[in-house]
Amino acid sequence: MRKADLRKQALRQRNSLGEQELAELNKKLLERFKTLDFSNVKSLHIFLPILRHKEPNTWPLIDWLRRQHPEIKIIVPKADFESNLMSHFHYQGQSDLALNRFGIPEPQNADTFEGTPDMVLVPLLAFDERGYRVGYGKGFYDRFLENLDTQKIGLSFFDAAAQINDVHLNDIRLDKCITPDRIIDFTLNNHGKGL
Repeated sequence: MRKADLRKQALRQRNSLGEQELAELNKKLLERFKTLDFSNVKSLHIFLPILRHKEPNTWPLIDWLRRQHPEIKIIVPKADFESNLMSHFHYQGQSDLALNRFGIPEPQNADTFEGTPDMVLVPLLAFDERGYRVGYGKGFYDRFLENLDTQKIGLSFFDAAAQINDVHLNDIRLDKCITPDRIIDFTLNNHGKGL
């Protein structure tokens, strides 16, 4: 399936989720997230959700990390829609955030993060059995993750599509993807294996 078709299908699927179903899926994502190995993670880059678009809710993940792993630095992005590049900041708490014109929470006064995070949670609309993802199409995360030696982990309410047919040379593969039912590890083979 082509990215444009997968994008439309994923948006339809997400928009059809009711509040209770959404809450249950987010709860399951959190439970799977808790099983990741954080022993070598000193910094974790996490996207902040556009909740009105029914994106996976990363706030419970952030709250859990701050309670269970206060030693891990949490890094959040800020998008520049002129250049389609992101800058990265130390998370200071929700009081430092404001919504941009697209409804994305962004840091206002936080210190810039320099360096490479040990783990990046990557937003997506869909992904395939090889670990390639479909985002909103702006390429923010492909540019950010290019040449970055870090764990790249997607979050998805839905399971993998068989194959994205129009993968581009610049598309970055995920190492893992967390779904409500399993964690798929794409580093084990070309098709990923559920844990």
